[in-house]
Amino acid sequence: MMKPAKRVESIDLSGIRKMFDMVGEDSINLALGEPDFDTPSHIREAVKEALDEGFTHYTGNTGIMELREAIAHKLQTDNHINASPESIIVTVGASGALYSSTNAIVEEGDEVIIPDPGFVAYDACVKLSGGRSVSAQLKDENDFRMIPEDVLEQVTPRTKAIIMNSPGNPTGAVLEKEDVKGMADIADDHDLILISDEIYDKIIYGKKHYSPAHYSDNVITVNGFSKTYAMTGFRIGYLSIPSKLTEEILKIHQYSVTCTTSISQKAALAALQGPQDSVDEMRDEFQRRRDLVVGRLRDMGIECNLPHGAFYVFPRMDNPEKFVEAALKKDVVLVPGSSFGKYGEGHFRISYATSYEDLQEAMDRLESLNWQNK
Repeated sequence: MMKPAKRVESIDLSGIRKMFDMVGEDSINLALGEPDFDTPSHIREAVKEALDEGFTHYTGNTGIMELREAIAHKLQTDNHINASPESIIVTVGASGALYSSTNAIVEEGDEVIIPDPGFVAYDACVKLSGGRSVSAQLKDENDFRMIPEDVLEQVTPRTKAIIMNSPGNPTGAVLEKEDVKGMADIADDHDLILISDEIYDKIIYGKKHYSPAHYSDNVITVNGFSKTYAMTGFRIGYLSIPSKLTEEILKIHQYSVTCTTSISQKAALAALQGPQDSVDEMRDEFQRRRDLVVGRLRDMGIECNLPHGAFYVFPRMDNPEKFVEAALKKDVVLVPGSSFGKYGEGHFRISYATSYEDLQEAMDRLESLNWQNK
């Protein structure tokens, strides 16, 4: 009898995608973290030009030099990271970057501290690499920030790495400067690798983004183009890696995907080198949507922290699973908080990466449940 590997049996399919599969013809999908905006026109034009020029073949494993130079420049100027083109690997989305990183550094039985609630891929990537996830609880009273003192309590002799995410999914939390520096100090003091997922670094409202690689050399920085430039279908991200790990991570990347799609690399280059007006416009619209959703939820009597980044709201209530089920009957698709870890229980996630008009209608439908009286 054919049996799958135990490490695969130990993980579940994404709860987000399970909810996505329930979308009906009249449903408003607030489950998926995908910007509803069109990819900016100059990026799409770059793809057409690449096709017309016949740029449709393999590239080098790490990506084309022009793109790696542009990424290094972005990291130097925006994130204050001492990056070079030689430290960059262009990956198949930020998810590909996470997978390559964990598989290159985690050994059988190693522990990796992950944010909980956190992005569903963190736990899966750790388990697929043979490691064990250890939850660092993100608490409502701390605005779901990853507090260094709490993380330090989870460090053991078996700890190999820490994954952090700011702005965060599913909470929209943005770490303060002292949080980020504290995480970098833990990595240095205990000789750990800090994997910093910064895919939402341009979607922040009223706060600043800080990169731990500015404070430590023990950091792998993960980022990409899906969220900032509405390029989810292009599947392109990148890693900025300490020199001591570059070749090892490249081995995983090389033997799993060879290289990132050639025309997507040209699109990413245009995104970085072209006008950035669309980035600001999308961020401002996301903030307008956030204010609508948070305001309406609070009017319904549903407790909700004000997120300062990404495009998610993570409200809390006593019976979120039943609420999600009831919402689905009203054709509003949400995600239960338990999909994001054991400490996500008692919450549900709303993605406000859809149109303002759809969000208004969705809030009307949720309000019609009259849930505060149940």
